[in-house]
Amino acid sequence: MFLLLLLLSVVLLLAVGGCACVVRAARGGPSRTRAVARTTLVADELVRSSSRFSRSSRSCRSGRSGRSNGRSGADDDPDDSSDR
Repeated sequence: MFLLLLLLSVVLLLAVGGCACVVRAARGGPSRTRAVARTTLVADELVRSSSRFSRSSRSCRSGRSGRSNGRSGADDDPDDSSDR
């Protein structure tokens, strides 16, 4: 239990530190800050793409489109007040 808490704390500190570097690099920080910011953004893209891939492969296997109401979304009428 302690090891898991320690691991999650380290991951949280790395994520917060990476976000701080992204903000500082956007304001023109030193080169090492820009390097950490770039690494953080690349890690973000990798995590997002892996989660998209796992969601799409799950929905393809189950035969569902991912929508809970069964509608495709293409015929959504913004003036249709029946959803409210």
